[in-house]
Amino acid sequence: MTNYLSPYLHFDGTAREAMTFYQSVLGGDLQLMTFGEMGMEGEHATRIMHGALTVRDGVVVMGADEPPGETLVHGNDCTLALAGDDADELRTWFAGLSEGGEVHVPLSKQMWGDEFGQAADKYGVTWMVNIAGESA
Repeated sequence: MTNYLSPYLHFDGTAREAMTFYQSVLGGDLQLMTFGEMGMEGEHATRIMHGALTVRDGVVVMGADEPPGETLVHGNDCTLALAGDDADELRTWFAGLSEGGEVHVPLSKQMWGDEFGQAADKYGVTWMVNIAGESA
């Protein structure tokens, strides 16, 4: 695997519908993970925590529903996602992008086995960095 950059789209309860639509247009392999699969119970358990449509190498569209308690604001409904297995490069990029900005999620090991962090850069653009874990 190499590092890649993908759009990460945010939805207000329509992520499954939207990602399925994108698959019908673009083709590819769609993987969806719900909040319930990560332990959440209640009305939001069936919403999408993370979706990835891999069309082909280098073409990946990701998306998710906003978590409970968060409000989707149009204009802030796309994040840039850097992912891959070159941990040193991705850590350097995360540090650089977050310098002068605001770290929302410190880069650290997550329950799905990868290292993940999220930050807004000094221009207000939100970036997510995901470093593939050993089992990925």
